[in-house]
Amino acid sequence: MPLSDSQKAHIKTILKGKIIDKLANYECETSSMPFLAKIMQDSKQVAAYSFIHSMATTLGMSVYEQVSKIIAAPHFDIAETSYDVVGTISNEENTVISNIIQEIKNGRRAADKDREIREILACNSTTGNRHKVRADLFLKKGTQEYYIEIKTAKPNIDVFSKSKQKLLEWVALRKRPITTILAIPYNPYYPDPYSRFTMQGYLDEEKELFVAEKYWELLGGQGAYTDLLKVFDEVGKEVKDKIQEKIRLVADERMDVF
Repeated sequence: MPLSDSQKAHIKTILKGKIIDKLANYECETSSMPFLAKIMQDSKQVAAYSFIHSMATTLGMSVYEQVSKIIAAPHFDIAETSYDVVGTISNEENTVISNIIQEIKNGRRAADKDREIREILACNSTTGNRHKVRADLFLKKGTQEYYIEIKTAKPNIDVFSKSKQKLLEWVALRKRPITTILAIPYNPYYPDPYSRFTMQGYLDEEKELFVAEKYWELLGGQGAYTDLLKVFDEVGKEVKDKIQEKIRLVADERMDVF
């Protein structure tokens, strides 16, 4: 069993706490959506749209970080969220990193994690400026270190570019081969493979991009993703009536502006 009963209980506590807090404190951010309201002709659906969008934000990066740590902790020697990677990056390392990103952007090279690591580690790194680059999740098992950036399911091109830079900077900061990952908690294109047009070739998809099962099973082993979805499903069934009631109340309160 990939997730233990205590892990499941811990995750459920976090999820329910976030949801109950959202239900208690939620206020519709937008007081008027006249064009959408006229098209939908249904204030409840408009209210539901607004609430669901807010809920998706609530169940975003902070929850994924916490859940990731809970799942990974039994399988790694160290599992830490919001982990600051501190060190120096030389001018030569900076130049190499910038060139890699620019050449990928211009189509002059394909992303190749091993080659990129070799190029960074070949730089003169005896001097440099001090940097701090945060990892959403840091894992260590034996001598193997993992530095992970967690992003939403549909990042734009700027996010992919900046994440790529961060992955390369972690190598420069550590001055040795490490595993750097961009993690996306679920695949919005399922059952098709994840293929986001804004990715623009920035990532070595085999070695840097971990989506859905690939990510959660790195943390917790085979079946971790399936178990996690079951926990979310259980929480959803427990709070479904409360959510529907909140949507109804929001729709009634906003009836006049819809």
